Amino acid sequence: MPRSLRPSLRISAAVLALAAALATPVHANKLMDAMKDQLANSGIGNSLPAIGASTAGNAAGVIQYCVKNNYLNAASANGIKDKLLGMVTGQKPQQTGYANGAKGLLMGSDGQSLNLKGLSGKLKEKACDYVLKNATKLF
Repeated sequence: MPRSLRPSLRISAAVLALAAALATPVHANKLMDAMKDQLANSGIGNSLPAIGASTAGNAAGVIQYCVKNNYLNAASANGIKDKLLGMVTGQKPQQTGYANGAKGLLMGSDGQSLNLKGLSGKLKEKACDYVLKNATKLF
């Protein structure tokens, strides 16, 4: 098998394993731990990217991506997105982070990143919930 296909197969296997875990009722914290474990096992990273003040613009962009693709409810998410954007107005790195986030690239303050486009629908939904929940801690 060509080397170029191996990472996508690992990611697909991790996504399938996590999807199977999602089929059973799991406490929210256990679900996030399972998601982190599956991402770590896929070679993406050891955990989900950390949401911090330095990545507020990116988090706002990811929220925009999630709303646009119907993974988050616009009525509840847009207010949080607007507050985040209010924190970063005029900051060039934050504007670049927003643009990347709006394309589905979550960049963490810990240097980790995750491309939501490579995840299944359920995982995207959970990742969007993760960003929204952690973004509210910034203000």
